[in-house]
Amino acid sequence: MLKKMLFFGFILGSVAAYAQVAPASSGGNSSLWVGGEFSNFDPDFSPHPRLNGIGVFGDFNVTAKLGVEGEARWLHWSGAGGQTQSDYLGGVKYRILKFHNLSISPKFLLGGVWIDYPVAVDASGSYFAYAPGVIGDYRLTRRLSVRGDYEYQILPSAPGLGGPSHGLTPNGFSVGVAYRLMGAR
Repeated sequence: MLKKMLFFGFILGSVAAYAQVAPASSGGNSSLWVGGEFSNFDPDFSPHPRLNGIGVFGDFNVTAKLGVEGEARWLHWSGAGGQTQSDYLGGVKYRILKFHNLSISPKFLLGGVWIDYPVAVDASGSYFAYAPGVIGDYRLTRRLSVRGDYEYQILPSAPGLGGPSHGLTPNGFSVGVAYRLMGAR
């Protein structure tokens, strides 16, 4: 009797172990990446030069393709007459292409942009912004990647330079590195 119980216990235990779902045994699909970047933006405030600065970002991938991104950028160098721009944006991204270690993802972010205009303009302040863009991410190791980013910000209520205001559209590029803090990918 004891031999039969051990035999059936072994068989049932093997079936239960085989029934384990693979993702549950290896962890979820989400991952958290954080990083820093250098940015170069056209402030769309002619004829002033491009603004340079640094930024940080966090990227939480909910699934293999869908993620949530937040970024803060401080463009405080090279501004004419003391012009600066600080961005605080968050939104979604969706990976459309993965080829070996390269991923391409469009993004759509919302948030606020704080602008200090040159001394001659009295319109400094904060403005609502929405920003479509695209991210190119190249994985160097399991935990380290480099990325390039293009962003086209739309500030509908920001004043333009002279004449009627139709908003501003700052746009620019960023390059940086990211480190995976947690997760499967």
